[in-house]
Amino acid sequence: MGEAPAVVVDDLLQNQDGFDSKSKGCKITTTIGDKTYVIGGENDESTLSLEVQIFDKATGNCATPIVLGAKPSSCKGLSAVSLNDDRILIVKKGSTPDDCIWFLEVDTRFVREQKKIQGTDVVAWSRGARGYAEKPVVISGPSGVGKGTLISMLMKEFPSMFGFSVSHTTRAPRCMEKDGVHYHFTERSVMEKALKDGKFLEHALVHGNLYGTSIEAVEAVTDTGKRCILDIDVQGARSVKASSLEAIFIFICPPSMEELETRLRSRGTETEEQILKRLQNAKKEMEQGQSSGIFDHILYNDNLDECYESLKKLLGLDGAVAATQRSAPQGIDLPADHSVSKMDNKIIINCGTAELKKASKNLIVLDVSSLKGGAPGRTRGLDVYAIDSFSDGLNGINQPS
Repeated sequence: MGEAPAVVVDDLLQNQDGFDSKSKGCKITTTIGDKTYVIGGENDESTLSLEVQIFDKATGNCATPIVLGAKPSSCKGLSAVSLNDDRILIVKKGSTPDDCIWFLEVDTRFVREQKKIQGTDVVAWSRGARGYAEKPVVISGPSGVGKGTLISMLMKEFPSMFGFSVSHTTRAPRCMEKDGVHYHFTERSVMEKALKDGKFLEHALVHGNLYGTSIEAVEAVTDTGKRCILDIDVQGARSVKASSLEAIFIFICPPSMEELETRLRSRGTETEEQILKRLQNAKKEMEQGQSSGIFDHILYNDNLDECYESLKKLLGLDGAVAATQRSAPQGIDLPADHSVSKMDNKIIINCGTAELKKASKNLIVLDVSSLKGGAPGRTRGLDVYAIDSFSDGLNGINQPS
């Protein structure tokens, strides 16, 4: 941690009212409590990078924190509004509709946990998304219980509603395997760093190689309007349960261990030693699955068709509601020239020019009262609508300086 340059400190000390964000050159400052967050930096003559520094008023020092999450791309300008003292909403100017709203988390649960792990200041980026998404579905169960068959039935009947996340691995690609399709193939040091930074829901070491499911891989499925299915073991499900991801957890049980053994032997794909090993693991998974409190629902697969119907009912696909794919979340189309202000849980984006401040103009309202998720994934739940002027029930709003 080093002493802040005087020019930065002088500018920061003029911004002490908590909400207001002020810009100087290619940076903007937002104060929360005793800390002021300096966001931005010159990338080239036309764009700004989104670097982050923290000025501590109590010590007079400025530090560069560890920055987690997917970093926003450069932009032509930005505005900032603090929310609930734990995150800052960033509106990027000159960005695409799906890339203009971001959140810089400064004191969320994820950030606090990472501070303990990293031993220094931490902030985290999260891209904002309109509306909500169906919760991912975690399906677990011992080998041979039929969960793969059940998932295949779901995918066949509802091909546009469900999708699989692409896992990461440090092993080398095999013949015909494509990066980003079969796996995200990555270097071990890169994956270990991502694991430390909390970017993975679950991981395992298999035959000397790391395998895991990243939060970004699940979010990528959700971004397409599909519901992500995770077919993982009980230990993986436990890790997902402890993460920030909100999911539905379903455990598939065989009618009995004897029936499970019969199914494993009828497959004819394993040696006797492998069958015994799978049965031993299955007994442990059954005990954990039924008593650990991880799973929201337990289904018994003694009859495949009946179990499948029960699964569909749990997922709201039993015919009571039309099963259709959700459209992919839409972005927010903003003009490059806009200003930002705040009233309660509403962020007002003024799409007029400075000369038109007193005239009726097009306003976009971001309702942030029901946000869900967050770093290292998306922040969902943005409700967006347009109004014509401040006279539409928005008098008394805090105006940007």
